[in-house]
Amino acid sequence: MKKLNLKKLFLYLLIASIAFSSLLGIGVILFGNFGEFEVKILTTALTVTVTSILGLACGAFLETRRGIVLPVCGIILSVAAGILSILFIWNAFGNERFFIRVIFTVTLLAAACSHLSLLSIARLDRKFRWSLYAAYFAVWLLTAILLWIIWIEPRAENELIPRLLGVLSIVIAALTIVTPIFHRLSGNTPKAEEIDAEIAHLKARIEELEKQKAEISNDAH
Repeated sequence: MKKLNLKKLFLYLLIASIAFSSLLGIGVILFGNFGEFEVKILTTALTVTVTSILGLACGAFLETRRGIVLPVCGIILSVAAGILSILFIWNAFGNERFFIRVIFTVTLLAAACSHLSLLSIARLDRKFRWSLYAAYFAVWLLTAILLWIIWIEPRAENELIPRLLGVLSIVIAALTIVTPIFHRLSGNTPKAEEIDAEIAHLKARIEELEKQKAEISNDAH
C-alpha cells in the first residue's frame, strides 16, 4: 500500500476545484442561468480551493521533516474549516451565530498555521532567525485578537484595537516579504543533523521498499 502523499492530494483537489469553478463560470456566462443553487455550487468549489491551498502550505512544510505539530494541526484545521464552511453554505447550521463564530475560529487558526508553515520552510542562519520568531509572535497575537473580537465583541469606540490590528498586519506583511530574502542570504547549506535526518529517512524508505518487494515476491510464488 502506497504511503499517502498529502501534498499531492491537496494539489489534485486544488486543480479539480479550479477546473470545476472555471467550467461553471463559463457555463453561467454562456447560458446566463445563475441562481441560488449555482451560487452554492460555486462557493463550495471555491471553499475546496481555499482548503487545498491551506493544506498545500502545511504539506510543503511537513515534507521538510523539520516540524510536525504545526503542519499537522494546520492540515486538520484546514479540512475542518472546509467541511464546516461547506455545511454552512448548504444551510446545515441555519444562521446560528455560534456556528458562524466556530467556522471563523477554525478558519483563522488554519490560516495562521498555513502562513507560519510557509515561512518555516525557509532555512535561516542564526542571525536571521529572529524574523521567524517575530513572525510567530505577530501571527499568533493577531489571531488571538481577531478571535477575541469574534467571541467577545468589544465596543467599537475602542481605538486601540484597530490600531493594533493595523500595526500587526504591517509587521506580518513585512516579515513575510523579508523571509525569502533572508532565506537566500543564508546560503541554505544543510547542517549535519539535517543530513543525518535525511539519511535516516532514506534508510527507512529503503526498508519499506524492500518489504514491499518481499511481499510481491511472496505473492508471485
